[in-house]
Amino acid sequence: MSSALRPTPSRVPRLPLAGVLRLGRPSDIWFKPALSVVVAVAPPNLTLLALGRLDLAMYTMAGSLCALYAHNRPYAARARVLALVVLGMLGGLGVALVTASLTSNAVVLVTVGALLAAAQKTLCDATRVGPPGHVVLAFISSASLFVPQNLGQVPGHLALGAAAGAWAWIVGMAPGLVRPHGPERRATAHALNAAAVYADAPDDARARAAGAAAVDAAWQSLLSTGARSAPRRALERLVVRAEVALAAPTDTDPERLRGLARELSGTGPVPHPDGLGEAADELLGVEAALTFGERPLLRRLGPLAPIALRTAVGCALAGYVSLALGVGRPYWALVTAASLYQANVTLTWSRGVQRVVGNLVGVLVFAALVPLAHVGQAALVLSCLALNFGAEALIGRNYWLGSICVTPMALLITEFARAQQPAELMTDRVVDTLVGALVGLVAAIAVTNRRAGDRIEDGLSAVERAREHADALLTEETPGRGALESARRGLAAAVVDLRAAADAAAGEWWQRALPEERVMRAEQAGHRTLAATVRRQGLHGREGAQA
Repeated sequence: MSSALRPTPSRVPRLPLAGVLRLGRPSDIWFKPALSVVVAVAPPNLTLLALGRLDLAMYTMAGSLCALYAHNRPYAARARVLALVVLGMLGGLGVALVTASLTSNAVVLVTVGALLAAAQKTLCDATRVGPPGHVVLAFISSASLFVPQNLGQVPGHLALGAAAGAWAWIVGMAPGLVRPHGPERRATAHALNAAAVYADAPDDARARAAGAAAVDAAWQSLLSTGARSAPRRALERLVVRAEVALAAPTDTDPERLRGLARELSGTGPVPHPDGLGEAADELLGVEAALTFGERPLLRRLGPLAPIALRTAVGCALAGYVSLALGVGRPYWALVTAASLYQANVTLTWSRGVQRVVGNLVGVLVFAALVPLAHVGQAALVLSCLALNFGAEALIGRNYWLGSICVTPMALLITEFARAQQPAELMTDRVVDTLVGALVGLVAAIAVTNRRAGDRIEDGLSAVERAREHADALLTEETPGRGALESARRGLAAAVVDLRAAADAAAGEWWQRALPEERVMRAEQAGHRTLAATVRRQGLHGREGAQA
């Protein structure tokens, strides 16, 4: 039995406070989701305003908010992902509306909302749909459960959501007409910059892991785009340049990498890196790498079972406690709990602190905006549009900052159907925020995730297999064309997955002692083999080197 599998005392990581509210740098495309959601939301809401039917805005918002998704995906992949998000949003909305039309029992409604939130969380994590992931889906479906319905109204309400969803799809795809390779260029630039950071500090293991993750993300972006056009082939060479820098950081000029990254901004031609030579023709291994593909969806869902259970239990309990306290909108507590759940308990705690702080400040912002919003329905709609923009512009810097705009927007949306008492709304929101955060965190601690440690063992095995395969090819005099590149890609992905599994398990409670030394040795051995494959392929780090 390995040391990693021997019974050991449960470990309890510390829950951090320092840095939880620290602001990060804004995303380089922060304005794109912000503008997209405004363009997607405005026409449906303004049309309903003109028709005097703002009470229907919840259904159009369901479709419009799909414009928040897939901004990091290449346009060919984005078309598919956005369509699936719209279908998923309509599916959750449909279940909620049918349930609301069949029963008004609040306990049943909360239970259905919790199960929907768990399903949405699991599917978004398994398919890597995000940000914003499951939170927007859960907000729409949970709120819809508490809107009185009859079965005859459901088709019309779903049709409104579908029409707005189609418009959101068009909004999401429109930038591709101007900059068709924008997402791939950004992913490649990020890989080059991350490799430059490692070249500046070649002894920094975290910088190396971040660089490997950025390169892996760039390959995922490029491998999801379909036909290999000339610009895409040029981008592939740049990603290989970043890989070479990770393998030979001391032979790399980091400023040159940053220069290449800067050249990728805008719509100019894709730059061509020096130092790769004819050996870069091994990029035929890209086609070989496609044979790896992604694991089947059912296999990806399995490890997420504990997170799904946490979400279902936490959301249900938060809703039940809210009902017991007599709060009129228990779905706010449910959605608060749903928004907390991250890869592990430590990250869930951090998100809880951010959510509470952002919501409490957001309630104060709502109090300041109420007089303006009550001037008329047009002012109400325009206020919500401004808050939509603010939320997406700020949330990338820290979740709590975006929540300052999300909270008053959610409160104002409740007034689309009829005017509300501000004091009652604010009280309910504060109580539900505190209940959802507290109960959600308790559920995260109580529902253990022992599989997090198992994922490390699986990751170690995957890295070992991939490394042995690459080492075997290195011993061959003439490995098959593309075989070495394919093996290198597989090993790189395995090393990235191992680091992600180790980071997730490190933040879990009630775990056996983690095999940290084995992980470190496996990563080091994997990176040595990756460097050896780079040398064997004749790829060089130093600019101008001959292949």
